[in-house]
Formats: sequence, C-alpha cells, structure tokens
Amino acid sequence: MTGIVIGRALEGRTMIEILNPTELARARETGALVADILRTMQARATVGTNLLDVDAWTKGMIADAGAESCYVDYAPSFGRGPFGHYICTSVNDAVLHGKPHDYVLADGDLLTLDLAVSLGGVVADSAVSFVVGTTQPAESLALIDATERALAAGIEAAGPGARIGDLSHAIGTVLTGAGYTVNTEFGGHGVGSTMHQDPHIANAGRPGRGYTLRPGLLLAIEPWVMADTDELVTDADGWTLRSATGARTAHSEHTVAITEDGVEVLTLR
Repeated sequence: MTGIVIGRALEGRTMIEILNPTELARARETGALVADILRTMQARATVGTNLLDVDAWTKGMIADAGAESCYVDYAPSFGRGPFGHYICTSVNDAVLHGKPHDYVLADGDLLTLDLAVSLGGVVADSAVSFVVGTTQPAESLALIDATERALAAGIEAAGPGARIGDLSHAIGTVLTGAGYTVNTEFGGHGVGSTMHQDPHIANAGRPGRGYTLRPGLLLAIEPWVMADTDELVTDADGWTLRSATGARTAHSEHTVAITEDGVEVLTLR
C-alpha cells in the first residue's frame, strides 16, 4: 500500500490508511468481487443448503478471481485460533463471526453472510442478512429492514469533513427508533491493505465527535442488532457471537470510499 498512513495504532488495530487514486481503483475491483460473491452465495443459500457448501463455493470464487481470503488465517485476540473458513455464516440468533459448520438451512432461517476479501492489496468487506425459503417471519424482516435503513443513514452521513460520530449518531438513531438497543462493542471500521483498521465506527454515538473523514479513506459501515437484547454470548467454537436471549439478529454492511465529492459505495449488490 503506497497511500498515506496517518495516526497511531490503537490496540489490536493498524494505523489509518488514506488511499491514492490507483489504490481506489483497486478498491472498486475488490468491492465488485465481494458484491458478486455475496450475490451468488445468497442465491445459492436455499432450503437444504449446507453451510459448509457455502464456504466451499466462496473459497472457489475467491481462488478463481486470484484474490485472498481475509478470514481463513485470521486470528485476533477475541477469537480462538485461526478462523479457518472463507465466509461468516450466522444463522438466526447468531449475528457476528458465524463459523461455517455442518448445518442444513431450513425454511424461515435468518441467514447473515459476511465476507472480506483482498484483491490487488486492497480489502473490501460487506454483509447481507436475508430469510431463507418461503416462510418470512415479520420479526426477521423488521430486523433486516432496520439494519438496512441504518446502513443507508450511516452512508448518507459520510463524506469529506464529516466526523465518525456523525455516522454513529445516524446509525443509532435509526436502530433505537426501530425499538432496538445497541451494542457498541463491535461495529464498523476502517479498511485498506488490511481488514480491520481505525477508525472504529460504533453503531451509536454523538455527532460532531471523533476522527474527521477525508478523501481516500475506506470505511466498512456495519449496523447490526438483536431483537430484544444488546448482550452477546460466544459459542463453544470460540468465534460465533449470538444474542444472549436466543433472539433473532440481523447485520448489514458495505465498504465505502470517501471521495472529494462525497461517498462511493464499493460493494453494492
């Protein structure tokens, strides 16, 4: 990465990267790839599909594109060893870091697919939640709708000169307005040559505070909620995060680039 690097690293994160025009062009290619893989996996994740097949199909598409997985060797302090898979598959009460396992999707399951890939040295990260099959529970659809509207609000609040708190406030206003409580432990983040960078984007916050956005910055904006709690529990696999009450969850995410004129969504499906 030859772009400008500014700021100092926080614990567990890298410094903030500002991409140059050549790197932004690569970021668009990465974003298009991530969008294509998620679109394909959403179409293939039907009733009777095994999560391990989704993972294998994702691995194949990443390899065919000459890209690299950001997940398979990922081993942060909050996980248990390398993740070991190519996509996160979170079902029903699982909301983040869902580790693919031998599970066959059933009608009415709420599935979240979360994917980060590196292509040409630049990362893009995106997630989509949807209901599998013909049974479409109203609670699940409401959760998905809230996160999608919150994501749109966060993107609308972004642009050169905006502050991170402006995005957090916009996201949190939508989520709390829909009746949900917000967990701020995990949220959006910067991306660039690596998957998780500063600045952290909490899903609730005060406007006018935090880092000032500037052209060349990539951000992964990712609202997520749980139906009746803001508390998480971790599965025995050491990775999958679930609602503490067993309630359903949803998660929406796009990678965006801050430009001279505003904001560009790189992972539109």
